[in-house]
Amino acid sequence: MALPFPLNPALKHLPVYEPGRPIEEVARELGLPAGDIIKLASNENPLGPSPKALAAMQSAVTQTHLYPDGNAYHLKSRLADKLGLKPCNLILGNGSNEIIEFLGHALLDSQAEVVVSQYCFAVYPLVTLLFGAKLVTVPAKDHGHDLEAMLAAVTPATRALFVANPNNPTGTLASRESLQQLVARVPARVVLVLDEAYVEFLEDPVDFIPEVSSGTRPNLILMRTFSKIHGLAGLRLGYGIGHPEFIAALEKVRQPFNTNAIAQAGALAALEDEDHVRRTRRNNAEGLRFLERELQALKLELIPSHANFILVRVGDGRGVFQALQKLGVIVRPMAGYQLPEWIRVSVGTPSENARCVAALQQVLAR
Repeated sequence: MALPFPLNPALKHLPVYEPGRPIEEVARELGLPAGDIIKLASNENPLGPSPKALAAMQSAVTQTHLYPDGNAYHLKSRLADKLGLKPCNLILGNGSNEIIEFLGHALLDSQAEVVVSQYCFAVYPLVTLLFGAKLVTVPAKDHGHDLEAMLAAVTPATRALFVANPNNPTGTLASRESLQQLVARVPARVVLVLDEAYVEFLEDPVDFIPEVSSGTRPNLILMRTFSKIHGLAGLRLGYGIGHPEFIAALEKVRQPFNTNAIAQAGALAALEDEDHVRRTRRNNAEGLRFLERELQALKLELIPSHANFILVRVGDGRGVFQALQKLGVIVRPMAGYQLPEWIRVSVGTPSENARCVAALQQVLAR
């Protein structure tokens, strides 16, 4: 029966975000022991969280009868020190996805346009459509951003331009020069959102924090997360870096207590564990080299990645995804990203990577 009340009309054509499948769900569906399943679908850190973060979270559990610090004073202060910023340059979100939603509240309406690249992170279009704005999708160039074409797509109605670098789901990386040109040339009236969720995996990333801290680019906002390099995806904690006045505007749409006490404690401790970050980066570099070598040996097309995952063309992406699940290996099918022939494989531990390649070889040989 139809609902007796109207819904937001933007919901009618809004797709539902499809995350990587949880191990427990696959185990229930296929009757497999959960301990025999590996998940290489959601770009999570296979080494898990920092031991220091685990200890801090266990301690914080004893205080969960109290509301968290709504302003996350200690976490923002330490994060600001580490980045060479002031706390007023930072806003925390329930994952960096919530930062994207803040931007929607602050910038978008039915008269606004948002410029994205083909094969962009799925949440950019979702938030754009949710707020009734017009999505302008620029064709990809070699599966990555065509930054010149994206600049050319800016109109007087453009309110935001999203660039993920490295890009999810393709793993591509824009050049230093092209990014610097983009930041310099985007009109001041357009907010440039640089999504840097995977920036810590780069050996020599472009550093735009001075552009923010100096106040010379008030239309630039950077997004980062504790989900990837720090291995805290289950806590849902991301942050935005921007001009103090813009951050203050975003704070007006932030829900009180949007980052819980356990998440704040774990993130604060994770910032102090440089050894965990180094081990994660090393495992990722070695895992990418292994996957690239072995997938090429299987005569599969792949896109060289600068993140913690790799996109590989397998023919029937959904079919291969389902067959791998039956062997206890969860990857991510890419049909939702207009890449139906591809799957995305997150870098795991050495044994997980080897098991994934063996399972893929078995599936493709059928």
